Amino acid sequence: MRFWPRFKKSTLLKWMSYWPPFFGAGIRIREISDDFTLVRVEMKLRFWNRNYVGTHFGGSLYSMVDPFYMLMLIENLGRDYIVWDKAASIRFLKPGRGRVSAEFRLSEQDLVSVKDRVSEAGKTQAEFVVQVRDDSGTVISEISKTIYIRKKSRG
Repeated sequence: MRFWPRFKKSTLLKWMSYWPPFFGAGIRIREISDDFTLVRVEMKLRFWNRNYVGTHFGGSLYSMVDPFYMLMLIENLGRDYIVWDKAASIRFLKPGRGRVSAEFRLSEQDLVSVKDRVSEAGKTQAEFVVQVRDDSGTVISEISKTIYIRKKSRG
């Protein structure tokens, strides 16, 4: 049984806005496409998400990008697949000040590639890299996400 039911986009947007890691850090989902192939999020620098030196706290930057590729794959692959976050890494490139944002995209080719690899091997891992940018477009961090995908067993 799934923990999360299938959500309509509008319900997902409202629910995730109050999810404690997002609400507490001030993370806002600005857009989710109807087909769940595009997500945009942002976070303003506030006193409660700053680190000791006055820039964005690394944990908040990671929270900002953590669930999206897994959710996007779940919604696009459907109920016949098991999708799990397997690994992640974050590289801090510049201090984050002000508002920061991230954009997640899943192409049709990404989905075809995942399905083909699962068909051939029974399971696969897909790696996605998302960049967090400040308002000037400067990349302040890169997060690599490794997602595990396999077909559900019948029976």
